[in-house]
Amino acid sequence: MAAAPSPGQQPSPQQMAAMQQQIAAEAEKRGMTPQQFQQWQRQQIEAEAKKAGMTFEQYVTKLKQQAFENHQRQQQMAAQQQAAQQSGQPQAQGQGGQQVPINPGAPDPKATAVAKWLRSQDLKTRTCILNGQRKDMFRVKRALRALQSPAYKTACAKNPLLTPVTDTASASETFKLLPLSLLALRVSKSDLHEGHNHGPPAKQQKRVKGLWTVKIEQQQDVSNDLHYVWLYDGPQWKQKMYAAGALVLIMAVVMFPLWPVKLRIGVWYLSMGALGLIGLFFAMAIFRAILFAVTYFAVPPGLWLYPNLFEDVGFFDSFRPIWGWQEDKKKKKSKKGSGDGASTGEKASSKADQAKSSGAPVTAAATSSASDMKNRNLKPRVEEVEED
Repeated sequence: MAAAPSPGQQPSPQQMAAMQQQIAAEAEKRGMTPQQFQQWQRQQIEAEAKKAGMTFEQYVTKLKQQAFENHQRQQQMAAQQQAAQQSGQPQAQGQGGQQVPINPGAPDPKATAVAKWLRSQDLKTRTCILNGQRKDMFRVKRALRALQSPAYKTACAKNPLLTPVTDTASASETFKLLPLSLLALRVSKSDLHEGHNHGPPAKQQKRVKGLWTVKIEQQQDVSNDLHYVWLYDGPQWKQKMYAAGALVLIMAVVMFPLWPVKLRIGVWYLSMGALGLIGLFFAMAIFRAILFAVTYFAVPPGLWLYPNLFEDVGFFDSFRPIWGWQEDKKKKKSKKGSGDGASTGEKASSKADQAKSSGAPVTAAATSSASDMKNRNLKPRVEEVEED
C-alpha cells in the first residue's frame, strides 16, 4: 500500500503508479473498468459530502488529512515497537495475545494496591540473585491462588483500588498489572555457562534447592509454573528512618567539639575503656600462645588457656572451660565416632535386654544392630532436592 502524501504535496510517480494499480484491482473485483470505478467512487464521495454538509473539495481535503494522520500514527507505532525490541525492553501480554510494551514511569495505583496486598500474603517466596542483588521470587500459581481467595474478596470490599476477581481469567488480568507497572517481572534461572563452550548442557543439570541466579525474560507471560521476582519493596519508612538516624549520628560526631564539657569527658572515658578491653584481649591472646609454646615442650601435648576462645561458639562459651589440653583432630573425630557408636550400642543392648526379660527370642538382627551402626558411614552428605 502506497504511503499517503501530506496535504498540499503532489504524489510522486511511484505513488501514482501504486494508486493506479490499486484502483485497477478494486475495479476488477467489482467487474468494472477503472474509469467506471472512479466515476462510481466520485458519486459515493459526493453523496457522503452532501450528508456531511460539505462541498466535494472540502470533503476530499478532509479524507486526505485523515489518511495522512493515520499513516503518521502507524509509523510512530512501528518505530516504538522496533525501539523496544532493540533495547530488550520487557513486554507484557495483553488481551487477545497482543504484546504490550512496558514503559517505565509512575506505577498504576491499582497495581500498587494489588502488589501491597500480595506482599502481605504467604506466597512461599525464595531468595534469588538478580543483577547482583538479593530479591524475593515466587511462583505465579500461588499469586493467582491468593487473588481467588476469600481474603482478597474481603480486601476488595475495604479497598476500592483493588480489582475484583471472579475467576481464573480475571485473576490473570489483575496479575498482569504488576509487570505493566514494573512491580514484579518474570524471571528464569540463568545458565552460568551460557555463551561458553565449557560446562555441561542446561538440560543435564539438576535443579538444586538454594539460591538461584536469575535473569529477566523478554515476554512477561502468566502461567502457573512461571517465576516472578518482586521489584516492589513496600513502604520505605523503615529505610528512611535508618537513613535519618545515620545522618543524625554523623552530624553528632562531626559536631563533637560543640558538645558540653562533661559529655565530652564521659565519651573520652568510654573510649579509653574500650581501648583497654581491646588491648587486654590482644594481651591474653599473646599470653596463651606463649603458654602453649612453653607447655608443648615441657608437658606435651601442650596446655591452652581458654581453648574455645577462637572457636565458632557463643560469647560466654568462648571462656569455658578456663584451660584444656591440646587434642589432635583425629582423636576428636574418633571420640565423636566412639560416642555415637557407644550410644547406638547401648540402645541395641537395651533392646536385647528388654527382649530377654519379656521371654522373646533374641534374633541375630537385634544383636548385630550395634555393629552395623558402628560400621555405618557417619559423614555428612549433600543431597539434591527437586523444587516443589
